Amino acid sequence: MAESIEREKTRRITGNIFKGSVGNLIEWYDWYVYTAFAVYFSAEFFPKGDPTSQLLNTAAIFAVGFLMRPIGSLLMGRYADRHGRRSALTLSITIMAGGSLIIAITPGYSTIGVLAPIILVLARLLQGVSLGGEYGTSATYLSEMASSGRRGFYSSFQYVTLVAGQIVALGIQIILQQMLSETEMNSWGWRIPFVIGAMGALAVLWLRRTMDESEQFSKMGSESRASAGTVRALMKHPKAVLTVVGLTLGGTVAFYTYTTYLQKFMVNTVGLPKEVVSWINFIALLLFVVLQPLAGMLSDRIGRRPLLISFGVLGTLLTVPLFLFMEQAKNPLVAFLLMMVGLIIVTGYTSINAIVKAELFPTKIRALGVGFPYGVTVAVFGGTAEFIALWLKSIGVESLYFFYVAACIAVSLIVYWRMDESSKVSHIESELDAENEPAVRGFSSRYS
Repeated sequence: MAESIEREKTRRITGNIFKGSVGNLIEWYDWYVYTAFAVYFSAEFFPKGDPTSQLLNTAAIFAVGFLMRPIGSLLMGRYADRHGRRSALTLSITIMAGGSLIIAITPGYSTIGVLAPIILVLARLLQGVSLGGEYGTSATYLSEMASSGRRGFYSSFQYVTLVAGQIVALGIQIILQQMLSETEMNSWGWRIPFVIGAMGALAVLWLRRTMDESEQFSKMGSESRASAGTVRALMKHPKAVLTVVGLTLGGTVAFYTYTTYLQKFMVNTVGLPKEVVSWINFIALLLFVVLQPLAGMLSDRIGRRPLLISFGVLGTLLTVPLFLFMEQAKNPLVAFLLMMVGLIIVTGYTSINAIVKAELFPTKIRALGVGFPYGVTVAVFGGTAEFIALWLKSIGVESLYFFYVAACIAVSLIVYWRMDESSKVSHIESELDAENEPAVRGFSSRYS
């Protein structure tokens, strides 16, 4: 009987994490399709000009979308802490579907003039609100649903699906590149992935409605829920808030540099063909996905802090040399290997940042605490990374960007060095210990 209960418990945990993760994948696919296909649709939404100027315009809108992420994390984090993680995740995927559909059907600049980039901005704002709420709520849900002692492993699927969304976007890009000519891709082919994203989001909407609510939220009383998710309550944890900011700063700049900007760097600066770059990114990111749960499992054994420090040290020391070597990497294999070195380094951050943040806050403000300071930091630093890089390239000093990335990682390294080991002071574990119940007792009680 005990074995049967344990199997059912594990099955439900795995099922809920799968449902949450698939939705997260679609959300991030919709977000990354924009940057993956920017090289094709930038000329469609902006007046004719040189390619760098048009990419600069699309990068600016990419940054504007990021500016909405703190607002989304504030609104959705408050909603998740008061009304539940499942409800908030369902709402966020609905908003994302709308944004993708708008981009898919909006006519180009040659048809409706200045309205084209305006509508593009509005759609991107919607997606920014959605993704801002998705990150904090999803990280909270995965961390709460995981079993004790395996939270690092299970929460690593936050970035497994995040990066998988980018891989799917690149995969569709590769398929379309094989099926359509360059002219067709620039004219209308780029709209296909946005339609796919909108349809996928609608399918996930049903899936998320069947998820279980996390036990931690379910056990909150009505009085606690009424006061949950407020900025005032969040400000009672200033050290945790500042830790999230410092934790995120270098990580988000490094992540978007190695997974988003690097694609354009290989095309614009290194001079590799677009199709070759797509394959390099696809294979490298596929391996990057495999690294996440492995590093998450490692953090369950040795702690979160050693992984963060390894990212901080290696990222600070090696970022500039990696990009200087990449500039000369005319051989696709060399470019791939250099990209993999960068992705291995950044894994020390990506694999565990969700669980570290979740462990810093109590249940009643966890979604807001994980999402809001993260959203602000990502908006200021992650969302502007590509724009800063392209701007520095446009004025002829692109190499300064490499030092900027290294400096941001160095700031985070100071935070990693001074912070406590989050798994040892985890609010998730301490709250469950206080109740003297295992993290999944709610599941077993249904079948005992």
